[in-house]
Amino acid sequence: MTALFEPFTLRELTIPNRVWMPPMCQYSAAPEGPETGVPTDWHFAHYAARATGGTGLIIVEATAVSAQGRISPYDLGIWNDTQVEAFRRITRFLTAQGTVPAIQLAHAGRKASTDRPWKGGAPVGPDAHGWDAVAPSPLAFDERHPAPAELTVGQIKDIVGQFAAAARRALAAGFEVAEIHGAHGYLINEFLSPHSNHRTDAYGGSYENRTRFALEVVDAVREVWPDDKPLFFRVSATEWLEEGGWTADDTVRLAADLRAHGIDLLDVSTGGNASGVHIPTGPGYQVPFASRVKNETGLPVAAVGLITDVEQAEKILANGEADAVLLGRELLRNPSWARHAARELGGEVRVPDQYHRSV
Repeated sequence: MTALFEPFTLRELTIPNRVWMPPMCQYSAAPEGPETGVPTDWHFAHYAARATGGTGLIIVEATAVSAQGRISPYDLGIWNDTQVEAFRRITRFLTAQGTVPAIQLAHAGRKASTDRPWKGGAPVGPDAHGWDAVAPSPLAFDERHPAPAELTVGQIKDIVGQFAAAARRALAAGFEVAEIHGAHGYLINEFLSPHSNHRTDAYGGSYENRTRFALEVVDAVREVWPDDKPLFFRVSATEWLEEGGWTADDTVRLAADLRAHGIDLLDVSTGGNASGVHIPTGPGYQVPFASRVKNETGLPVAAVGLITDVEQAEKILANGEADAVLLGRELLRNPSWARHAARELGGEVRVPDQYHRSV
């Protein structure tokens, strides 16, 4: 059996293969009214296509735990029951295709209230459905963003509760895996990094204080997420800063802490919290960070970042650098990548009866 198409079991859940889809925002939900944050026909078609294409696990895009936690007014949310009911349509279909439905729970922090990328992605105000952003410290992400409001301890506790409530709703919506978004410069990442966290209370300063919020969120979600279902955490393994930022050493240390708090897999990405940095991209450029976490902590990892070629993906897994590969842009280009890879490698993947002629 090829490494890509070997089933993978976490807790009591078996994922049929190691070809997974990472969260990728679609910016396609209604920005206001009763349908705010609710999945649409676009979301259904988008995720359904990758499921019929043989993807083993699909992580639905960053889904906000509150309206204030959205990246843009057009993001998905899971803070009310209307959203839950709409998600059920997607999870039912994915499950019927043999794909495991997962969801990323997120709060955008100081990078919230921005326009859609194809509209420039600049911060928006109330006249364009925007709102005031919050963060651990009143530090703007870049020159375009306004300074966010610094969260009080009471507000921090409220957001921890919002993550737990979102996890309960995700379970009701039919998701089998929840992922906590701690990467890419959004709220949890902002707390982790000394670059964006200048607090002097129990949530800032030392490593233990800067990781406190992340671990409180994990504990709150793990408490309501069933013991038989896996919980993932996404991390930016480095900020690509020469000094004053979150490092790969910090990530290895955090991975061990996360494992002790009930995280089953680390989804390893990089960057996003510091503007204007140089990131040396290239095929599989983030894989070494995932490999280091796996080798030094034993925590299962998923690798992401310009993984496009079948042979490349197979080699990453066969060499033990990661336990799964997350294909982002490549799955946007080719929703049936998994089926094509199975044909090339001689692996097995479920093919819908309606598509039997394509085998």
